[in-house]
Amino acid sequence: MFFGKRENMTGGVEYIVAGLGNPDRKYENTRHNAGFIVLDTLADRIGVKIDRIKYKSLCAKCTVGGRNVLLMKPCTYMNNSGIAVTEAMNFYKLPPEKVIVIFDDISLDVGKIRIRRKGSDGGHNGIKNIIYLSGSDMFPRIKLGIGKKPEKWDLADWVLSAFTVDEMKVLQETAGRACDALEYMVNEKIDKAMNMFN
Repeated sequence: MFFGKRENMTGGVEYIVAGLGNPDRKYENTRHNAGFIVLDTLADRIGVKIDRIKYKSLCAKCTVGGRNVLLMKPCTYMNNSGIAVTEAMNFYKLPPEKVIVIFDDISLDVGKIRIRRKGSDGGHNGIKNIIYLSGSDMFPRIKLGIGKKPEKWDLADWVLSAFTVDEMKVLQETAGRACDALEYMVNEKIDKAMNMFN
């Protein structure tokens, strides 16, 4: 796999990779922060820190699959993710097809990944806000399973609950596979990524 640090970049940002979550420390390792967990895994793999404050996000520039990429963790809280994402899109003049969004999905078991070229919000408020503010649903996406809501749980309580120790072990492996998939996706091989990782 080919990843690189910011100092190896030449030229402008070609892709935005946005991992969705909530910024406060109390939300670390909660189900709704699966997107943040993937970006942290990618940053560790590359050796960069996602700590530059820009576009209402924590950001880092790096290369993924030979492409210049902006990694971003919106600090707007989940339901307003579109504010941060569209600000970066507008600055770099990137179409939705060049913005990969990584987020949690309650319809998938922990450890499952679903890659899609585009699609509806599926009831996910972060994606709903991105679609609303950008006017498009043409975002490639990586959905990470966080487990179905138990019958007696409130949905908000479930997505803000912490992963168990065993679930985190599974999720770390899943996050690694999501990072591998990104390399194909930024090289316009989404169908191959879907076949390999879905």
